[in-house]
Amino acid sequence: MSEKDLDSSKNPYLKKNESKNNIKQVNWDMAIGLQEVDNLKPSKYLEQISEKNILGELTIEEVEQSLKAYYVAKEQQNNINHNELECDFVSMRIIELLEQDNFELSVDYLKYIHKYLFQDVYEFAGKFRNINFSKQEEILNNDSVAYGDYKTLTESLEYDINLEKNKDYKSMSILDVINNIVNFSSSIWQVHPFEEGNTRSTALFIEKYLISIGYNVDNSLFKDKSIYFRNALVRSNYFDNKLGIKEDKRFLINFYENLLLGKNNNLQSKDMIVKECFRN
Repeated sequence: MSEKDLDSSKNPYLKKNESKNNIKQVNWDMAIGLQEVDNLKPSKYLEQISEKNILGELTIEEVEQSLKAYYVAKEQQNNINHNELECDFVSMRIIELLEQDNFELSVDYLKYIHKYLFQDVYEFAGKFRNINFSKQEEILNNDSVAYGDYKTLTESLEYDINLEKNKDYKSMSILDVINNIVNFSSSIWQVHPFEEGNTRSTALFIEKYLISIGYNVDNSLFKDKSIYFRNALVRSNYFDNKLGIKEDKRFLINFYENLLLGKNNNLQSKDMIVKECFRN
């Protein structure tokens, strides 16, 4: 064959378009995978009807109707698995939120996300906590991050969000974008304004924010790495001056590099274990 025969420059570029089915599959994978941060698994029924939604056989409205009818019947039989119920409804609500073309960088919108996600599960959905608490973390040998004081939750969030509003992401390099998003995500999560569901609400808030400023988000990452994501948030906020331990955001940076740049950083929670916490 001649050089001319092997010249591919004459061939047109073929545009690749993700199918709607593939996008729906990735979104459902993200929605269900994110429940792993609270060790929640979906019911077999949700798996069945979500598959029908992915294939276009059920709309998300029909999924909601079917899921509600399923749990009404379960309640009548006194046979509800509450962990499955939470996983099912919150996963479905995530899909609905992802399909909504709206976002507002505000405390009220963060409350809206929490209320929307947990409306079927918690009476306190959308309401800030009125107690202080801690949470034992495996990577910290059961020590806890210092969360925001319940008396100043709104003020803390408004401070972080007002700082964010003054940023011009269009003028930043992608590395600066990632560093800023890491800091913002870490700060919002550290406040921990709700009694439950903070990681899931933070993830959706940040994702909707990124989409609103023009970034593509690789949702598939949450299918298997949601626990890593939460541990990275923990590690980005944990410090102990007596032990000489400082906050470490490297792991959250690795996550966002994979999320936004398609990098292949090795994401393993075991790498975040704080060895100093395990010494007697």
